[in-house]
This record gives sequence, C-alpha cells and structure tokens, in this order.
Amino acid sequence: MTNLRVLVIIPTYNEAENLAKIVARVHASNPDVHVLVADDNSPDGTGKLADELAEGDERVKVLHRAGKEGLGKAYLAGFAWGIEHEYDVICEMDADGSHRPEDFPVMLKALVEQNADLVLGSRYVPGGKTVGWPKHREILSKGGNTWVRLVTGMKLADATGGYRLFRRETLERIELSTVASAGYTFQVDLAWRTVRAGMKVVEVPITFVERELGASKMSTNIVAEALWRTTVWGMQYRLRRLLGRR
Repeated sequence: MTNLRVLVIIPTYNEAENLAKIVARVHASNPDVHVLVADDNSPDGTGKLADELAEGDERVKVLHRAGKEGLGKAYLAGFAWGIEHEYDVICEMDADGSHRPEDFPVMLKALVEQNADLVLGSRYVPGGKTVGWPKHREILSKGGNTWVRLVTGMKLADATGGYRLFRRETLERIELSTVASAGYTFQVDLAWRTVRAGMKVVEVPITFVERELGASKMSTNIVAEALWRTTVWGMQYRLRRLLGRR
C-alpha cells in the first residue's frame, strides 16, 4: 500500500510472558514494519528476551533504559529514536495484546488515504469496542473521555487511548521536549497538542482486549491524576485565550 518506513514502539516492564507473542503478531499482520522494544530494565528478563528477538530478526530493535520511569518517558525516548532513524510513521502499541496488531493495517490505511497527521485507535467511535472489561472500568474510561472533551474542547471520542499512529512530522511539530506528562495524561497531552497545532486527527474503530497475562498498570489513582491535570490544562488554556482576546 505504501513505501513509508514504519516503526512500532512497544514499551515494556515485566512483559516477558507477552513480548514474543506480540512481536510475532505484529509481523504476521504487518511484515514490513520495524518494532522498537523500549524496556525499562525489567527485572523479569524482558530486555534480554528482546535482545534475543533482535538477534534473530533485523526488524526488531531494542532500546534499553536505566529503570522504570513510566509510559510517557518510554514513548518519548522511543519517539526520539524513531525520529533520529528517520522513520516516516511511528506507532504506540501496548505489549500485552490489548492493542490488536490486526487492527494496524486499517489504521495505517486511514493515515495514508485521509492524509492524517495522527490516527487514534478508538474504542468509542461506531465499530469500536472493549472486550473483557468490567462495567465499572468502561464507565470510568468513557466518563474520563467525556470530561476531557468538556475541559479541552476537543471533539475526540477517545483521547485517552494509547493505540495511535503519528507521522514523524507531527511529532517534530508538537514540541516533545516540553512534554512532562506521563501515563494517561500523556496520551491526552499529545492528542491535544496535535489538535491545537491545527493538524488532522482521524479516529479509527478498534477492538480493545483486556490483557490475559501479566498485571495491568492502570489504577484509579492514575486516571484521577490524568483528569485533574487535564482540568488544569483546560482552565489555563481557556484563560490564556480570554486574556488574549482582551
């Protein structure tokens, strides 16, 4: 479909049970893409496993990081690596299989055919869904996205989702050096930066599947912090615009 150079960043911390499976699924669905495993010095040997995968497959790259700093920091390091190595499209994907690699071709097609700057894999547009979530978690997620829309003015159905494709130029324009957010706040931050820069964001329906192996890193505290930070950003943004008009 395209000769774009594509990099899929998979951040890992204690994902030895999942890593080989997810990399295999990525390449089964998308043989030409490269995978960058950004490992935060996992004590369970994930980094060593990643090195072994890389030795046997030139499409697999490994970025060893000093320790656990959170999802946002891992992605920022991966973005910098991808930009330095001149990939055209850079993807965020979880290691646990919740982001199905089988949905990736449709997302890439949308990026190309709709000339998008950012494609979000969305659980909450028509055709999107979650599998294996308890009802309270779905309510929390949908409520969080509703709140994000209210306080930022973004029209995105799923600004908190972590399955997304950026053009390299998009990442270069949104001032990654000033990003200090982490976790779910990080995802909202990058989407909002893209929207505020006037770039095109497209949402593509995906099926989000709850992990089967390992432990989820999400907690109520993480979501609460994300909503609080987003509220502060929204208020600051609206105040700046108000003062600017005056």
